[in-house]
Amino acid sequence: MKTSRVSFAAAVAAGTVLVLSGTAFAHVGVQPGEATKGGYATINFKVPNERDNASTTQLEVNFPVDQPLTSVMPQDVPGWTVTVEKSKLDKPLTVHGKQINEAVTKVTWTGGKIEPGKFQQFPLSVGKLPEDADKMVFKSIQTYDNGEVVRWIEEPKEGAAEPQNPAPVLKLTAAKAADDHHSDDKNAKNDKTGHDTAHDEAGAGHGADNTARALGIAGIVVGLGGVAFGVASRRRSV
Repeated sequence: MKTSRVSFAAAVAAGTVLVLSGTAFAHVGVQPGEATKGGYATINFKVPNERDNASTTQLEVNFPVDQPLTSVMPQDVPGWTVTVEKSKLDKPLTVHGKQINEAVTKVTWTGGKIEPGKFQQFPLSVGKLPEDADKMVFKSIQTYDNGEVVRWIEEPKEGAAEPQNPAPVLKLTAAKAADDHHSDDKNAKNDKTGHDTAHDEAGAGHGADNTARALGIAGIVVGLGGVAFGVASRRRSV
């Protein structure tokens, strides 16, 4: 009986943890959570269904107007229709020598369904990412088939608790410095050292070969001298 009570209490505690975890982490987010400044990246907006009595039928992602992206290309998601909206820029951008007068401000997916207990990812290829910012905030709106709308638009603040409806945030990091030049110098130095060492070893081998030859000749001369001495001694004794 005691064992049954302990098992029941453990089950209740585990269920409570799962419920709380679901509440804390079940929100629209962007993956991966970071990308390189000034580059291009493929990001996914992950949308979990938070309701047990309704399905998600629409996702709207708004792009920051003060950080315009000239390239936003969605990947097809089976069962969903995607709409990309652009707006005129107050200040044109120059990308790859070409002047850009508009940028993407909103991407919307409709027509599909995310059922209770499931999630869906919506991929985008984006760029060129800002070089003078540390993050991008994508305010998003999730709509359910019962008419409920959840606005994931609250910007998280550093050092503060996570807001109830946080907006997806893409962290921007500086590109890693290339160290190829130093590596090439080091490899070149190693190659030169290896060449010099081989040359030295070849020289040492050549010197040792000459010494061996000299000793061999000296041995032959000594041997011939011994033979001549033996012959001369034998003649005297006769």
